Amino acid sequence: MVGSIGINYGQIANNLPTPDNVIPLVKSIGATKVKLYDADPRVLKAFANTGVEFIVGLGNEYLSKMRDPDKAQAWVKANVQAYLPATKITCITIGNEILTFNDTSLTDNLLPAMQGIQTALVNLGLDKQVSVTTAHSLAVLDVSFPPSAGSFRKDLVGSITPILNFHAKTNSPFLINAYPFFAFKSNPKQVSLDFVLFQPNQGVVDPKSNFHYDNMLFAQIDAVYSALASLGYSKLPVHISETGWPSKGDEDEVGATLENAKKYNGNLFKTISQRKGTPMRPNTDLNIYVFALFNENMKPGPTSERNYGLFKPDGSPAYLLGINGTDAISTNSTPTTATTTTTTPAPRSPESSSTGYLSISAAVKVMFWTSWWCFYFRFFCCCFVYLTWESVVVCGMI
Repeated sequence: MVGSIGINYGQIANNLPTPDNVIPLVKSIGATKVKLYDADPRVLKAFANTGVEFIVGLGNEYLSKMRDPDKAQAWVKANVQAYLPATKITCITIGNEILTFNDTSLTDNLLPAMQGIQTALVNLGLDKQVSVTTAHSLAVLDVSFPPSAGSFRKDLVGSITPILNFHAKTNSPFLINAYPFFAFKSNPKQVSLDFVLFQPNQGVVDPKSNFHYDNMLFAQIDAVYSALASLGYSKLPVHISETGWPSKGDEDEVGATLENAKKYNGNLFKTISQRKGTPMRPNTDLNIYVFALFNENMKPGPTSERNYGLFKPDGSPAYLLGINGTDAISTNSTPTTATTTTTTPAPRSPESSSTGYLSISAAVKVMFWTSWWCFYFRFFCCCFVYLTWESVVVCGMI
């Protein structure tokens, strides 16, 4: 049913099925691409000759080491070249959401690490089949509404521009993690739940481009395209490296319910199968990776962090997506065998993806940002925008 969906395969758990037993689960949802947070040899070996495309990850803790050409080349040989061509590795992500960690050391090492891995790929003759990139939080945006006015944070432009130049030279994609869930959780009385869940709704209109948006995720994607264009990189492809909805959360995590998770991910799958692109890029393929394959019982942070999975550790669906594969698994498959090994590939910070969002409501447009490193809030702007039958509120948390 879905030909271009990707899935994030996190393993911060001690009860997950073996990689061999994961293969039918990936295929059951129609996923053709898998994103790892490391380069787990068990997974890469298990998926050999399956045709599934892989993004492998280099953890944040390894960035400084990749300045050394010998270490960079050794890493590529051991974690990429060793599995080609049987396992279809097409991309390497260097770190995760580095620029919004407010860690100078990580930021300073990000581009050199990307360059080091790229040089290694060139030296090994792999640069034509494997690209190098990094995933960003949506918090890199300063303005996210209207989508046509999207722009990067001014304090990050100096760091992000050289990275964009790297992408342009190497023809690699720009990756962004986008979670409409956080918009609703932060402002449930004002955010339109139907708009964030891809449910039927009146939508909103960008007053500058006149494009109509019927879901928040596509508005966020187009805001990123506008931000790239504002720096002169309008031709860079944008891939959504993470998006999803938790099926369970703490009391203060409004909207983290099984029913909402089912609607968000089910409707996302259907939307991708029916539509090619966003209003701003209607002819550009959607490249979206859902977070995540499994509920991961050892992830830190709020309850939601351990409940983003489409599947439970025993291989049964966390809920039915309404597509044939998962429906079949829920009735016909037997539970897979769980392993007892604890694999902890470079975890993503539980707060890091929640710091940027676009939200919709009535009466006012607000840009509000926070710094969770400094624990302070500051009000950025408040202005009234009136549209046909509906007004728009936009929030961006940093």
